[in-house]
Amino acid sequence: MSQSKAKVVLITGVTRGLGKAMVDGFANLGWTVAGCGRSEDALAALRERHGSPHHFVAADLASDASAAAFVREAVAKVGTPDLVLNNGAVINESAPLWEIEAEAFSDLIDINIKGTASIIRAVMPALLERGSGVIVNFSSGWGRSTSPEVAPYCASKWAIEGLSAAMAQEVPKGIAVAAMNPGIIHTEMLQKCFGPGAAAYPGPEDWAGSAVPFLAKLDARCNGKALTAP
Repeated sequence: MSQSKAKVVLITGVTRGLGKAMVDGFANLGWTVAGCGRSEDALAALRERHGSPHHFVAADLASDASAAAFVREAVAKVGTPDLVLNNGAVINESAPLWEIEAEAFSDLIDINIKGTASIIRAVMPALLERGSGVIVNFSSGWGRSTSPEVAPYCASKWAIEGLSAAMAQEVPKGIAVAAMNPGIIHTEMLQKCFGPGAAAYPGPEDWAGSAVPFLAKLDARCNGKALTAP
């Protein structure tokens, strides 16, 4: 059990899009939320909207030390999470692979893949000590298919699928690791790819209305599954 009576969810990338919508959704379900992001203004707004015992701090997923510090502080403040949602990610500017600068590619990999691994590395000792917990690594439709001009993003999300499936074979009974395709949602990230066409898809709040209850019900039986949000 977590240190508090309420269940605890740890979410990365809470300052916009799906992460922000999930904060509201889980808080409304009575869960305690620990979240990180890069926008201090957005984090301050979350602190004002969701007071104690919720916990929101700045963290850079591209830095293993920063990601680990966030997890350590979150566990100390709100308890070992019942659910870990590795949602934080970025997408490349649309372009053929050979036109994408090496630094931009590297930054994306540092956040999308290595950042996910950093959160896992930091939180696993607490989950192992308790003997339970669910980790959901956010993938994408582009983690199971491909499109032109998003090759770096596709590469990162295919990596998340493989990372999750392999780790699921490593964890002991009681702990689950799964990748989840959230579907196509009208976010800033989608706008970078689809332009005005992104508006044809549901927004994060509508998505969270069905996705959060789905995520809240996950247990050890989801280990190794390739999930898709409802």
